[in-house]
Amino acid sequence: MADAIAPDTTLADLGEFGLIARIGELVAVTAPGEDVLIGPGDDAAVLRVRKGHVVVSTDVLVEGRHFRRDWVEAYDVGRRAAAQNLSDINAMGGRAQWLTVGLAAPADLPAQWALDFTRGFAEECATVGAGLVGGDVTRADQVVISVTVLGACTVSPVRRSGAAPGDVLALCGRQGWSAGGLAVLGRGFRSPRVLVEAYRRPEPPYAAGPVAAEAGATSMIDVSDGLLADAAHLAEDSGVTIDVETASFDVPEPLLAVGQATGADPLQFILGGGEDHPLLATFPPGVALPEGWVRIGSVSDRGELPVTVDGSAYDGPTGWTHF
Repeated sequence: MADAIAPDTTLADLGEFGLIARIGELVAVTAPGEDVLIGPGDDAAVLRVRKGHVVVSTDVLVEGRHFRRDWVEAYDVGRRAAAQNLSDINAMGGRAQWLTVGLAAPADLPAQWALDFTRGFAEECATVGAGLVGGDVTRADQVVISVTVLGACTVSPVRRSGAAPGDVLALCGRQGWSAGGLAVLGRGFRSPRVLVEAYRRPEPPYAAGPVAAEAGATSMIDVSDGLLADAAHLAEDSGVTIDVETASFDVPEPLLAVGQATGADPLQFILGGGEDHPLLATFPPGVALPEGWVRIGSVSDRGELPVTVDGSAYDGPTGWTHF
């Protein structure tokens, strides 16, 4: 590993190829093994796919829209960027294996920021045995990060369109914590710390997707935009109505505290919050839910609305929309 760089070193000081070389040193520590035939440094990576279905997803993060550098350290931006992409493969019932990153940034961005971002990204990937195998860097007026992830499903991928009347709606992973953290940060506070940390560094249930697929999940999605918004994707694609039952949620104390402090209904964080990346899935009636999955609703024939809450229309926030 090369010597540490000076704190005031910018991307312009380090240069494109100097940055790529430093990133290569970081990635080499966590890179996957024999299935990567050619990794970072060439015009393209070359990967070996042994069996199953190849699954690919891409996400873009824009500074000021998806993260703020005064709220989230570079290391945690890296963890978040990796997590949301790894979760997309998880939601198909697959396992992520390889990722590429495009980084656009101002020339005066501290070079250490880019290196800390890479370290966080690579360490999050390593939690599921995936590795960073390539990417690109370029100049821009603000930080923009584009991530592509490739993975594999050894069983048929679980799509959004398979839910059927009579199915059970279930959730795996914490939900609403990131939204609570965002509400806290938006008001200039840093506590409850557990919620702020949930916003800065999500903890998707990476093992749950393949397990749900093997258990017979009929549809699945990761909750990135909001529980009700993403439930609507399942309902629309499957041609059904999904009802979410609020009695199934045990609202955690930190969300109760934020609700009390802000005057908001803490249940709104759960129903409308995103970026925790739990999995939302439907299962056939009578199927035993895998460990960690909790029943939160039901599926019926398509009615007037794609999603209802406790059998009725919901007039609160349902999630994030990009336009």
